[in-house]
Order: sequence, then structure tokens, then C-alpha cells
Amino acid sequence: MSDFDEMSTKLLTSDRRRLLRNAGLGTAFAAASGFGLFKPTPAKAAGTPTDADILNFALNLEYLEAEYYLFAANGTGLSPADINGVGTTGSVLGGAAVPFTIPAVQQYANKIAADEQAHVQFLRSALGGAAVARPEIDLVNSFNTLWAAAGLVPAGGTFDPFANDLNFLLGAYVFEDVGVTAYNGAAPLIQSKTYLGAAASILAVEAYHAGSIRTLLFQMGQGAATAAISAVRAAASGAADDQGVVWNGQANITPTDVNALAFSRTTTQVLNIVYLGGASGNFGFFPQGLNGAIA
Repeated sequence: MSDFDEMSTKLLTSDRRRLLRNAGLGTAFAAASGFGLFKPTPAKAAGTPTDADILNFALNLEYLEAEYYLFAANGTGLSPADINGVGTTGSVLGGAAVPFTIPAVQQYANKIAADEQAHVQFLRSALGGAAVARPEIDLVNSFNTLWAAAGLVPAGGTFDPFANDLNFLLGAYVFEDVGVTAYNGAAPLIQSKTYLGAAASILAVEAYHAGSIRTLLFQMGQGAATAAISAVRAAASGAADDQGVVWNGQANITPTDVNALAFSRTTTQVLNIVYLGGASGNFGFFPQGLNGAIA
């Protein structure tokens, strides 16, 4: 770890309690503890991952985002031509066309769906025969577990992100910020300048998506809900690396550290979030884990 990374880690972890206190997240934090979201899930990969390992890790996350947005926008997911590869090809549980009533939100969904599908196709093309298959994805139980951990529904309650415009945006909020932090954390590990440039470009697009989703949710008065979700993500990652769309009583469209730098997460931190802590959360959005070396 570089001196800069060490300094950044200390800055982020030292104010973890302050993050939760300022955002009023004590309830969600305690609820997350009950779901075992603080128990780290170690990555399988040993040593330094290769560029292909990193791109495949990103591809797994892009599969998840693409399926979510494509179902929301069109009622169908990725085509068979975009899901096969190394490892077991999994199915997708859940997903449905959202009955949008706000034209602007529907247009956002259409645009982001097209972007995420293109990201999947781009990464698969870059990886060639080394591209992993789409793993099993759960868009039902994962949201129920996360919403209960955040205290947004009672234990055993349900949340359907495809029910309406607002639910769709809240579901999208779960993914977009995680994507930004994942690419930011993975970028320094990439050796090829070509791949690094591509990852930086995808990161920028994910950041645009995240900012758009956060703006809409702020306008809809969803500060408390996003703060609760952010608390669960921060608890799962084990660091003060998340913020809702309201921070210190003001709009917070770009969550950053004290230096106004985008948060960065290791692959293990990202896995802890998307797995919802591991076995206690039924491995969250990926019930059978990710495909590839970093899983």
C-alpha cells in the first residue's frame, strides 16, 4: 500500500462513526449488524490480480447493472449472445418492466440500460475467450434483505424495485455508487494503459449515472432512504466510504472524502456489499458468487 493509500484509508476510517452520526444512521447501522454485514468475505484470488482478472470482476458487476436496467426499461434482460463464457452461466431471478409514470425517469432508464448493455459487450470483446459468463443474479431476495437491513421494511418485509418510478430509482441508487467506487479502486491495479483508459472511461459514465440518480432522488425528498442504504453499504465495506443524497442538511450529489475525492473500494469491500455480507445475506445479488478469479 502506498503512502497516499495509507493516508486516504486513515482519513476514511477515522470518521466512520461521525459519518453515521451526522447522517442519523444509528438505526440502520444497528440493523445491518444484525444481518452480519460486518463479517468480511475474503476474495478467492491470491497475490496480484491480472488485468483479465480485474476486467472480469468489472464484467460481473456490469452484468448485474445491465440486467437491472434492461428489465426495468424493456421487461427483458441480456440476450443469450451476451451471457456465455468461462464458468457457469446463471439465471436471473426477478426483473420486470417498470410501469413508469414520469417520462423523464423512463428516458433515464432507457439511456442507462443501453449504456450498461454496451459496457457488457465492450468488456466481453476486450476479454475475448477469457470473458466470464454471467453468474446467477438475484433481483428479489437481495433487495428484501438489503431493505430490511437498512430498516426501510420490517424483518421479513419486501421491496420491489420494479413497482414504480421511485422504487426503480432507489434500486438504481444501490448499484451506481458501488460501481463508481469499484472502478476507482480497481484502476490503480490495471497494468495496461489501454485497459486503464477504458476503465477510466467506464468510471466516468458510471459517475454520470450516479449523479443523475442522486439528483432525482434528492428532488424527490429521499434523503433518509438513501442515507439508510448508504449506512448498510458503509457497514458492509467496513469504512466511512458512503453518503446519502443529503449531507449536513445540504444536497449531496457527489459523495466524496474530506479532500473532495471520490471514494474508492477494494475488491473485497465491493464483494462484501454485493454479497450483502456473505452467507447471512444469502450472498445478496450473486447467490452462487461471481465468476472469475476475484470472487
